[in-house]
Amino acid sequence: MTYQEKYNEWLNHPLLDKSLKAELLSMSKKDIENAFYTDIQFGTAGMRGVMGAGSNRINIHTIRKATLGFANYLNKYHKDGVAISYDNRNNSREYAYDCAKLLASQGIKTYLFDTLRPTPELSFAVRYCKCDGGIMITASHNPREYNGYKLYDETGCQLIPEVAALVTKEVDAIEDLLSIDIGEYDESLINIINEEVDKAYYENVLSISLRKDLKKDIKIIYSPEHGASYVPVKETMAMAGYNLVVVENQAYPDGNFSNTKSPNPEEKLAYEGVIELARKEDGDLLLVCDPDGDRMGVGVKKDGDYLILNGNQTGAVLLEYILSTYKDLGIEIKNPVMFNTIVTSDIGEAVANYYGVECEKTLTGFKYIGNKVKQYEENGLKNYVFGYEESYGSLIKPFVRDKDATQACLMLAEAATYYHSLGKNLFDVIEDIFSRVGAYYDSQVSISLPGADGAVKLQQIMAGLREKPFSIEGYTIKKIEDYKLRKTTYLDGQVQELNGFDVTDALKYYLDDGSFIAIRPSGTEPKCKIYLSTKAKTYKEAIEKADYFTNILKEIVK
Repeated sequence: MTYQEKYNEWLNHPLLDKSLKAELLSMSKKDIENAFYTDIQFGTAGMRGVMGAGSNRINIHTIRKATLGFANYLNKYHKDGVAISYDNRNNSREYAYDCAKLLASQGIKTYLFDTLRPTPELSFAVRYCKCDGGIMITASHNPREYNGYKLYDETGCQLIPEVAALVTKEVDAIEDLLSIDIGEYDESLINIINEEVDKAYYENVLSISLRKDLKKDIKIIYSPEHGASYVPVKETMAMAGYNLVVVENQAYPDGNFSNTKSPNPEEKLAYEGVIELARKEDGDLLLVCDPDGDRMGVGVKKDGDYLILNGNQTGAVLLEYILSTYKDLGIEIKNPVMFNTIVTSDIGEAVANYYGVECEKTLTGFKYIGNKVKQYEENGLKNYVFGYEESYGSLIKPFVRDKDATQACLMLAEAATYYHSLGKNLFDVIEDIFSRVGAYYDSQVSISLPGADGAVKLQQIMAGLREKPFSIEGYTIKKIEDYKLRKTTYLDGQVQELNGFDVTDALKYYLDDGSFIAIRPSGTEPKCKIYLSTKAKTYKEAIEKADYFTNILKEIVK
């Protein structure tokens, strides 16, 4: 069926949502193509996309199709009980309540938060309520036009590929998503959860503290970016005794993000509000959470102003603090392991190895880390000490099985307080790490490729890189890992099978100086993402090297 035929089918369907019909009537030809050239994909990351009318958009009909497919999967495999939460985005509450009603119509119990809660608390609720699944309505850190749909298994982990494939099969079997009707349902199957789960979650968060007797004398400036982290971060930080100053005009839930230029901690625009307030209040530490409260960005006072740490640096600082404190306090972990991803800087692995902790790499997506935690819990071969991604997400203790900004805020505040007592800021800690293992600088280039034309271009970019690997003057690429073709190609032409990872469209180039470059399509946005991790004797040299690589790679991709 062509995109125009699908458009006509939607336009003339008697059960189409009225507001969506009005939007269809106002569409240009290009709008119609982008909204219908494909169906929004349900995969290992659930769904994420621009809200609006169309088969390639997030709307009540595409949400219902995913939910009915999930319900059919649960019933087929005799599973029951689904925890449901949502963040501040427009339509999130409507979608969440609709999911609960649709699941109830299929005889499935739900445990629904009646107000917004962050993603990590949804993961916790799955485990606390002993559910077989979870639904989180969120688009994480994407722009305000987006919304999305994440699914969780009985461990509170996002669905791994094998399980997601079973759910996807059920979703794809539904041919007419516009005809999905909730009908009658047993209201007793919908259970509202709030304070009891909150209390249990907060108690677990507070349990991660390692140095409870520190004098809490630093001033922390915090923004939830209008999102779901405001209450849990404010409450747990207050319980722990920290001085938290909130950016008030970014505190209340707002799907339009009216008082922030970006809700994404990976972008400098997200920090404008906290920096402005920090200058007024003479703050010591800046914390910024994304809308669904799984990622945390960090700023530190340095030389009279504020420096933003990247996700790799934040992960390294947390890891350094945790492992050095274990050593200082005589806490011994048998067979310790920490996790990060193939696009995460090697600085974290260097810190881990310094303290005798093994590092295991996974593909991007915290579900892979969560699944590793489950495997080692079951076989007892290794013990988890930390997990993180370069995109500002980490997990301190695995009573949650997803990134948890509430935990990260508390542990980062503790680390900053401890180092402050030694006369250091967090960047001083990073420089201490550099002095031990070498200087690292990490950056990312994202090339936006929206719409049908962009999807084709993205495929061409990846195919072109496989056909003709690039070179960088002055540097030797010693090996290339191809996670789609599952092979490693070495400088001498030798090829070995790449094992231990699921198939994904990504390439990673290892340079002879300890740097790497990774390229992959984004799993949640129409972008080509390039990750640069450079290593040098000094931080300045590492930055200069990254700038050089960036200019070359932009030309190669063009």
